[in-house]
Amino acid sequence: MAEAILGDHDQYSCSICLDLLNDPVTIPCGHSYCSSCINECWNTKDLKGTYKCPQCRHAFNSKPPLNKNTILAEIMEKLRLQTKLHMSEAAQSLAGPGDIACDFCAGEVFKAVKSCLECRASYCETHVNPHYNVPALRKHKLVKATVMPICSKHDKLLEVYCRTDQVCVCMHCLMDDHKGHDTVPSTKERDEKQMKLTDTQTKVKQTIQAKEKELQKMKMDITSHSDSAKEAVKNSTKAFTELATFIEKRSNEVIEKIKAQEKADLDQGAKLQQKLEGEITELKKREGVLETLLQTDDNIHFLQNYEPVSSSSGSDELPSLSFQPCCSFEDIDKLVRELTGRLKTTCMQETNKTINEVSDLSTKSPPCDIEVGDTVRVKPSVVIPTHKWGSVSYTSIGVVKKIQGESLTVDFPEQKNWTGIVSEMEIVASADSDIKCDNSLIVDFPEHANWKEIYSEMELVTKDDEFGSSSLESNIKIGDKVRVKPSVVTPTHKWGAVTHKSIGAVKKIQGESLTVDFPEHKNWTGLVSEMELVTGSCTDLSTKNASVDIKVGDRVRVKPSVTTPKHNWGEHVTHSSVGVVKEIKFEDVIVEFPKHKGWKGILSEMELINDSDAEVSGSS
Repeated sequence: MAEAILGDHDQYSCSICLDLLNDPVTIPCGHSYCSSCINECWNTKDLKGTYKCPQCRHAFNSKPPLNKNTILAEIMEKLRLQTKLHMSEAAQSLAGPGDIACDFCAGEVFKAVKSCLECRASYCETHVNPHYNVPALRKHKLVKATVMPICSKHDKLLEVYCRTDQVCVCMHCLMDDHKGHDTVPSTKERDEKQMKLTDTQTKVKQTIQAKEKELQKMKMDITSHSDSAKEAVKNSTKAFTELATFIEKRSNEVIEKIKAQEKADLDQGAKLQQKLEGEITELKKREGVLETLLQTDDNIHFLQNYEPVSSSSGSDELPSLSFQPCCSFEDIDKLVRELTGRLKTTCMQETNKTINEVSDLSTKSPPCDIEVGDTVRVKPSVVIPTHKWGSVSYTSIGVVKKIQGESLTVDFPEQKNWTGIVSEMEIVASADSDIKCDNSLIVDFPEHANWKEIYSEMELVTKDDEFGSSSLESNIKIGDKVRVKPSVVTPTHKWGAVTHKSIGAVKKIQGESLTVDFPEHKNWTGLVSEMELVTGSCTDLSTKNASVDIKVGDRVRVKPSVTTPKHNWGEHVTHSSVGVVKEIKFEDVIVEFPKHKGWKGILSEMELINDSDAEVSGSS
């Protein structure tokens, strides 16, 4: 009821301004006006002493009081709010940019809600009503407001689908451009394509579900792997802690033994010291008696006392005393240093072995996403690549040129078109690449400032390394002739051009590491514990085998022990190739092979061959 009353706006209009009452006041006859309107009416007219009501013309002798109508004022406020709301809704339904406008609105154009395919027009909520009420229009097909699909050539509605040209056409198109084509109503084609699209949607949903299951499994696998890694870290920490505790316990036992032995020896020394001090005291007393007797002038007294004094035990009869401990602490110190050296060597070898085995586990997993153009290098865990090193090393960084299955081709600065296996390579971050692409570095040594070398021949030095070595191989010193022990399968810092037969001179020793100049490899880095001293006879024999007997005109070939010559194989040279020495310059040798003229090598990599060897090699 209240809404019906509020909806009748004319009932609440001021009869003077014909607008909604503003600040309504009521005069004694019961009619209401705007406060400003009735005051202006009564003030501007010549009332001749009377005031009349503008509606009922009731006259008042004096200006009646204007009483504010509170209830009516509240109703007016509600009416104004309702009017603003309607205006806002009307503004919201107006057609804006991008909206489909009603084709029948005049003046303000409202947004269309329906489109008629028969009339080819769009309608707002008001103008669509005839399609619901007029019987002739009810048969028209209404759809959600849309842009009418009109044929650009015939200006007709597109309602047929041409399967031949796969386009929508109008009925007139069937008479000219698409005459004789395979055509169907657009609704039929829509139904068929919708079925196919529904099948595609179903498959996509199934694929999504499968992928979500894969994702869930992957998350579980990743979590499981992470948990496994954490467990491995926990167990490793526990194992190493127990090992450290065990070593600490045993070291404490050794220290206690040393302290106990020290106490026993000191107690023995204290007793000997006390005894020796007593003997000295007695001897001093006897010395005083002798001194007194020697100083006396009484000959009779001297002679009477001579015999007792001279016959008392002298220093010759006293046993010699010396402090002789049960053991030498210098020997113990040597034993402890030897034990420490053995432990460090064993620990280093075993931990390196464990680390390499852990690194090798990565080669069993699927290869990383290496693509053509990536910057790569050989993994540190790979001892020898499947297709050999060539001129490449662990520090070499190259660009992937081609990938075929498991194989890839890489361009390194040292070797173009190098062939490797994807699983043996790792991607190098740009920062690492920037640091190591220039493989050289400058070092200031106390003996040589601005010394230049390459990364592959250098290693970091700790303070322990700098201030001394605890190695058992302390008998190796700078200048000694050494070689790699036969028991060492692969040196910690790799072979390079060195073999078990290589003999070189120690150039530098820092802690566990040493630098050796081999004929095949200058500044080679190894561990002291991996090397052995070479006697003079071995050195002479090695030198003789290496180069002494090779001269210009001799027939030679590369030694079987040399994996890759220092200056590389070249295109046609192999272990079986036999050539003639053309020139010798210090360690370098120029050889004329049948398929490679002017081949360059070093003397220590070559061996002399006799005629029978050459014949066998030539026949093979």
